[in-house]
Amino acid sequence: MKKTHNRGYKFSQYVLPQIILLAYTVLALFPIVLIIQNSLKTRKAIFKAPLTPPLPGTFSLEGYQTVFERSNFQLYFVNSLVVTVVSILLVLFLGAMAAYALAEYKFPGNTLLGLYLALGIMIPIRLGTVSILRLVVSMGLIDTLTALILVYSAQGLPLTIFVLQQFMQQVPRELKEAARIDGASEYRIFGLVLPLVRPAVATVAVFVMIPIWNDLWFPLILAPGEKTRTVTYGAQQFLGQFVSDWNAVLSSLTLAMIPILLLYILFSRQLIRGITAGAVK
Repeated sequence: MKKTHNRGYKFSQYVLPQIILLAYTVLALFPIVLIIQNSLKTRKAIFKAPLTPPLPGTFSLEGYQTVFERSNFQLYFVNSLVVTVVSILLVLFLGAMAAYALAEYKFPGNTLLGLYLALGIMIPIRLGTVSILRLVVSMGLIDTLTALILVYSAQGLPLTIFVLQQFMQQVPRELKEAARIDGASEYRIFGLVLPLVRPAVATVAVFVMIPIWNDLWFPLILAPGEKTRTVTYGAQQFLGQFVSDWNAVLSSLTLAMIPILLLYILFSRQLIRGITAGAVK
């Protein structure tokens, strides 16, 4: 009876979580694998056997050739990369400083200010599209990457401030007081605190990057020109009203997924630590 109980405990403690994790991994990777394998097949094979991997008779690079011949995909990729990287750097830098000030300094209205800054999480920025468009036009930034960077920075700041503030409040105050006694400036103390919340920073970076890289709304409205077109917007040109070039669509989507996959692999450990921090004491 005791051996049966131990086996059941080991199964629920070790084997069952691994099975669940494997199932979630398969479900998450299935759409990605499906897109990648169909991007390497002929159009006839895509519709005839979408779940079958590319075989010698169905393998084709026609979609990738179309992407690079009929569009300036290299420029789209660079535009998306510039907008995403600069936006993330601004969001992390400004958000971390604001979160540190709210977590470290207690002043009248501290809580209200924190709630005000967190309102952006609950109110979608797209509700202000008309006002944003008017503001961008009045500033002379229409059809520029700068307009996208400013909008995405404002979009990512509420979540960044909210998350980093919670993590910075968990940093021992004795550590910061000891640094002040040693004569360290507030900027120096901020530099000491930031590495201690690195998992949270990596988590925020991933969650901020994905909506920026995959966004179609603001590039379509604020930067629709050929020279400022992003990857996601560029992929839409292969979707027609009557005829869609599915080989090119799948190929462009595959190329657009590469940075996100690389970022996830690079920051996966920090991402998991940031999400699960505080879950187990």
